[in-house]
Amino acid sequence: MCYFGPISQAHGYFSSIGYDMPSETNPAEFYLDLINTDLVKEGDDVFSRVQDITKKWLEDALALRLQGEIEKSTVAAKTTSRIPDLSKIKPDTPNPLSIPLVLLHRSWIKAYRDIVAYGIRIIMYLGLAVLMGTVFLRLQSTQDDIQPFINAIFFGSAFMSFMAVAYVPAFLEDLHTFSKERANGLVGPLAFSVANFVIGLPFLFVIALLFSVVEYFLTGFRQNGSAFFTFTLWLFLDLVAAEALVVLVSAIFPVFVVALAVAAFANGLWMCVDGFLVPMNILNPFWKYVFHYIDYQAYVFQGMMVNEFKERIYSCSETGPGSYYCMYSSDLNSVGEIRGSAVLESFRIGLGHEKEWVGLIIAIIAGYRILAYLVLRLRKH
Repeated sequence: MCYFGPISQAHGYFSSIGYDMPSETNPAEFYLDLINTDLVKEGDDVFSRVQDITKKWLEDALALRLQGEIEKSTVAAKTTSRIPDLSKIKPDTPNPLSIPLVLLHRSWIKAYRDIVAYGIRIIMYLGLAVLMGTVFLRLQSTQDDIQPFINAIFFGSAFMSFMAVAYVPAFLEDLHTFSKERANGLVGPLAFSVANFVIGLPFLFVIALLFSVVEYFLTGFRQNGSAFFTFTLWLFLDLVAAEALVVLVSAIFPVFVVALAVAAFANGLWMCVDGFLVPMNILNPFWKYVFHYIDYQAYVFQGMMVNEFKERIYSCSETGPGSYYCMYSSDLNSVGEIRGSAVLESFRIGLGHEKEWVGLIIAIIAGYRILAYLVLRLRKH
């Protein structure tokens, strides 16, 4: 024991024995650094200091008075047979909801203060939005711009997913803190997982919205309010799923370089089998049935394609008076136009499945998060 008494008198006591706390210092951190042998700094002989502090405490009048009170209480308890059975005394446990709420509060403070967690990512995604918007600038409703529209949809969503690997260092930092707090019996994997998931949602929505505001109108996607917010929704789901994948990979491989490499590889795999680089009708059955249907990027790509092409009409190239060359076959070819649904048919994308795709993405997100929770639960250290 180093000290036992009112908190208000701690500063005076330690000053009296030669350990004065510097001004503008957090008292809790000062006392921890003073007596905690688990946090030894190089060149700091904390063991000798603790031995000196405990020796001086035993000689202090407050310690002697405390010892006298303990002896009196023990004698009185023995004479009245009221010594409590300590094995039956259970400490109070916090409300199950209070721990996630405390973690959420702490995560919120860290998220808006720590530029690495989301600040740098917001800057990165805004830079990507400017890049995409200026590369695919002011595309028109002509058949020559159909493929650039498709490219913009694919690369926009794919790059958004890929850049989620920037979350790896921030999550590993949180994971390290969780490991220490879990070892001290303060936090469990469920509370940590819930808080980590919930705190990311508002930031990811802001990122998706900012990206959409910049890229959507620069590129010239369908000029409709509903279409814009649907575009934002798909990007938001894309980001939430990508971050859930990063959390799972980082929980399995809690080493920065390994987690970064595995997460990048996984995103590259999803890009290859989402139905853009290789159409579904010619994709190898192994990749199609093993990976495509659990690829969240595939559903994001399909949803964004439907959002852009289902109600849009494109003009064909005129080869002569009243004669047209149309790249896609549709019922409007005779008048020199292409119905957007013809583009969707070429990719084997059906209409009316948007709610199903949203549900599948949510299920994939839940699957990633549950698996990450199970990994944390099974891993004790």
